[in-house]
Amino acid sequence: MSTIVITGAGSGMGLSTTKLFLARGWNVVMADLNRQQKAQKVAQQLAQQYGEERILFVQTDVANSVSVMAMAQQAYAKYPEINALLNNAGVFAEGALHEVKEETWDMVMNVDVKSIFLMAKAFVPQMIQQKSGSIVNIASISGLRGDYNMAAYSAAKGAVVNLVRSMALDYGRLGIRVNNICPGPTNTPMFQANPPAVIEKFNEASPLGHIVEPQDIAQAVWFLVNGESASITGVNLPVSTGYEVYSNQPVQD
Repeated sequence: MSTIVITGAGSGMGLSTTKLFLARGWNVVMADLNRQQKAQKVAQQLAQQYGEERILFVQTDVANSVSVMAMAQQAYAKYPEINALLNNAGVFAEGALHEVKEETWDMVMNVDVKSIFLMAKAFVPQMIQQKSGSIVNIASISGLRGDYNMAAYSAAKGAVVNLVRSMALDYGRLGIRVNNICPGPTNTPMFQANPPAVIEKFNEASPLGHIVEPQDIAQAVWFLVNGESASITGVNLPVSTGYEVYSNQPVQD
């Protein structure tokens, strides 16, 4: 039975992906910072549904090397082979560059970029020995295009957008594929905290008339991990309901 490690697994896109992979027969290592014990409760509920042998929950600070390595040790103690990673954990910060506090900049870079580095250090060596593995990073359309008042977040996700190319080149001949998913605005609990008028504005801005659902991201992860995408590596796949296709030129009669 195959095993995937998912960071930020307790809610939103990470939780949707966790549920999909469990439903399709995979083991899941749920790595989450677990604020207010919410993620652990979710993991316990899923263990009751799918069996405790199918799930491992580890409270993890993905920006801390000691925490990540401790999680990896627990993962390998329960599952001898890790087949896939989803680097999903991330944080967002608003502000033009001069407005962003140094500690905020560091936090965004550490969680959104450094975490991928630490996860690679923890899991890629074993994948190299296995001569197989699939890594998926959650980037963003904000790493493909510019956005107002999102300097730190766009910089971090832009780094992930280019990092995937280097990873794909370095690990491809070792049997490891690496790809990114670039979500557009997604209907996560964080997004749902917006006022209804703001949510409607985002829906109206989409060419499809709605934003992305977390399940859409989960399906894309499944595609990039399994054998159907065996010849795909190094891509930045937008799952955005078309947000990134518009040049922003005015509509002409």
